[in-house]
Amino acid sequence: MTLSIRPATRADLPLIASLIRELADYEKLAHEVRFDEAALGERLFGARPYAEVLIGEVDGVAEGFALFFHNFSTFEGKPGVYLEDLYVRPQARGAGLGKLMLKELARLALERDCARLEWWVLDWNAPAIGFYRKLGARPMDEWTTMRVDGAALAELAA
Repeated sequence: MTLSIRPATRADLPLIASLIRELADYEKLAHEVRFDEAALGERLFGARPYAEVLIGEVDGVAEGFALFFHNFSTFEGKPGVYLEDLYVRPQARGAGLGKLMLKELARLALERDCARLEWWVLDWNAPAIGFYRKLGARPMDEWTTMRVDGAALAELAA
């Protein structure tokens, strides 16, 4: 079995959209998927990309993805890498693809002089939490995620 990681291209857009939907199903959040595929393509591969995607393959077949972007640590005075989504299809889990994608993200973070690699994980996802802890990740339990979206975002901006 051969594992490989490659940067996504615009031609991967249908694959990326499919993988995002599969991830949403797994996370019991399919009802929250609202993206327009063409707009997603522009935001990933247009003149000003907002995020990057890695495609994970097993024997040349796409079986997962990692979507990430840069954030910034004011305390460190350096950028960081924020992993928005990491997903490996069920049939490929346990082969090492998730770990390989995280290793590639760590490599990119160091290459780009980033202070850290971070992400969120759903509290109920014990298998993922255990996997991440084995790789040296630590939970940031003292932080509460805050979000303003939809009507509340429009009202705040008014």
